Amino acid sequence: MTLTVPHRFRGPTTSGNGGWVAGRLAALVGPGVVTVTLRRPPPLEEELATSGDEGDGVTLVHDGATVAEAQRTPEESLVPVEPVDPGRAVEAAAAYGGRERHPFPECFVCGPARRPGDGMRLTPGRLGDGRTACLWVPDPDLAGRSEMVWAALDCPGGWAAPIEGRPMVLGRMTAHVRATPAAGEECVVMGQVLGGEGRKVFTATSVYGEDGRTLGVARATWIVVPQAAADGAAG
Repeated sequence: MTLTVPHRFRGPTTSGNGGWVAGRLAALVGPGVVTVTLRRPPPLEEELATSGDEGDGVTLVHDGATVAEAQRTPEESLVPVEPVDPGRAVEAAAAYGGRERHPFPECFVCGPARRPGDGMRLTPGRLGDGRTACLWVPDPDLAGRSEMVWAALDCPGGWAAPIEGRPMVLGRMTAHVRATPAAGEECVVMGQVLGGEGRKVFTATSVYGEDGRTLGVARATWIVVPQAAADGAAG
């Protein structure tokens, strides 16, 4: 089986968004908690081979090199990020730092250079307590797809770190997507910084549906990289 990352779903200009790629691989493993480790930037518009036992673990390969690995993870406690109400999320989003300084302005999830109806255009603004918040209202072609929840669980964590002036790329994400939103549903997306160690930053994220139900929870490890390296890395 092969997987292709369309140009639309880029993070940096030349490689796939880490959350979207992770979600596509996780879908091959199946429902439940899945950990995806990104080993190198996922190339765009190329057929990438998958290998392994779908339902247990899958590896994504390009030209003989491992791009990413997805593995079923034993049920564990992924702690949700405490949500705010939609009004507070809108207030936080007004202070989104990515409008002025963004290492990946074309990112499918949070890039300000993306047009409405093309990117997700999430704007995670900081709340002042280590959390970020914003709204996500899925377009019809993005609703009902688990990889879009994985994508929503990606960037809001990085912006909690923060990411301005310190480019970071997604290294690993463990997530549990429990449900997918409907088109036009007003979802609250939360991020939280948990700590750091050297070049690694640890975050948590959650997505909540309009009725308050938990759509997905995740934790992630981000890797701080130079801007030159970030231009070709997974966001």
